[in-house]
Amino acid sequence: MDAVQGYMYPNEVELQWSILIVLYPFITGLVAGAFILASLERVFNVHVVKPTYRLALLTALAFLIVAPLPLQLHLGHPERSLEMYFTPHTTSAMAMFGFVYLWYLMVVLVLEIWLDYRKDLVLAWRASRGVARWFYAVLCLGVDNISDEALRIDDKVGHTLTIIGIPSAFLLHGYVGFIFGSIKANPWWSTPLMPIVFLFSAMVSGIALVMLMYMAMSKLYRREIDVACVDKIAQYLFYAFIIDFTLEMIDLIHRVYESDESFRALDFMVHTRLFTSQIVLQIMVGTVVPLALLAVTQLFTIPSATRLRIYTVAGVLTLVGIFAMRWNVVIGGQLFSKSFLGYTTYKMQYVTREGLLPAIALLIAPFGILWLLVRLLPPWAPEPAAESGVVGKATV
Repeated sequence: MDAVQGYMYPNEVELQWSILIVLYPFITGLVAGAFILASLERVFNVHVVKPTYRLALLTALAFLIVAPLPLQLHLGHPERSLEMYFTPHTTSAMAMFGFVYLWYLMVVLVLEIWLDYRKDLVLAWRASRGVARWFYAVLCLGVDNISDEALRIDDKVGHTLTIIGIPSAFLLHGYVGFIFGSIKANPWWSTPLMPIVFLFSAMVSGIALVMLMYMAMSKLYRREIDVACVDKIAQYLFYAFIIDFTLEMIDLIHRVYESDESFRALDFMVHTRLFTSQIVLQIMVGTVVPLALLAVTQLFTIPSATRLRIYTVAGVLTLVGIFAMRWNVVIGGQLFSKSFLGYTTYKMQYVTREGLLPAIALLIAPFGILWLLVRLLPPWAPEPAAESGVVGKATV
């Protein structure tokens, strides 16, 4: 490790948490934000965003499948993670994550998607032959009842699951902020606002991702973009972004006003080690610019084609800013010594287990999973022909 300034203990010079731990809260935030966007239509009756309901659920599932993989790679012995289920420790926030993850994946998200797609799967089961028929039969769990009463029960249970899923999504990502915020020995992390900031930043990133995915998939599959839907999503993104930015500014003002013994060290780090990632990427490029772009669309009448381009740029920059925020929290909190006298830098490797290439692979993997899910479970509404036995474009 190079560029060490001041005195640091030997165990402080080498960072314990790498880019993989940056990816973990970033990916879980996308999951939570995507599910919350889906709940707008199911629970809060915001019907204008209905075209993205199924896509949001599939996006959440794709990223949730990948979410624990950064931790598994960081462990080095992923089989040891099973110990949290065999010997649970209720006092360990990290250990309890395994149960939160299992609950959210298997009980809430997968079951809600199954209930929402059950009619489509049954129709595909009836229309298919050979291996595909057996495949759909397994997905349907052998149940082919799609009467009005059965579908009404499916909708009611799905609605209940969505209501349960909202606090579950908060818990899934909020506990990450809780872990950082509860480390009292590190002044960069130790703030009661950390879980709340993580939650709202998760909402911002998830909403931005689904908005981008909806526009991209509409172009890819040559479907007309519902501009009213995108406008409403951008509006919610703007509001959530304002709250998130306000909370971060409140935390910053509090730190400046308090100016305890750690302030000088943190201030030095922001102006040196983290200047590019925090001031340039997180605040300017990833927050101020997308907020300004979204504000323009809210205050002025702009042609729909131009608005969509603005939303695309704002969404991409938003994801860059949220990733930079995760980087600054995880990496930034390890760059100074406990005595506030020494500083170090993070030198990223490339092909090691915790290097850049595995991180890129983990970022790409959810999109590959989402592509497969979309092929099997089309996120758009079934075509009229589906009622007569054909389930849109579902393929195996």
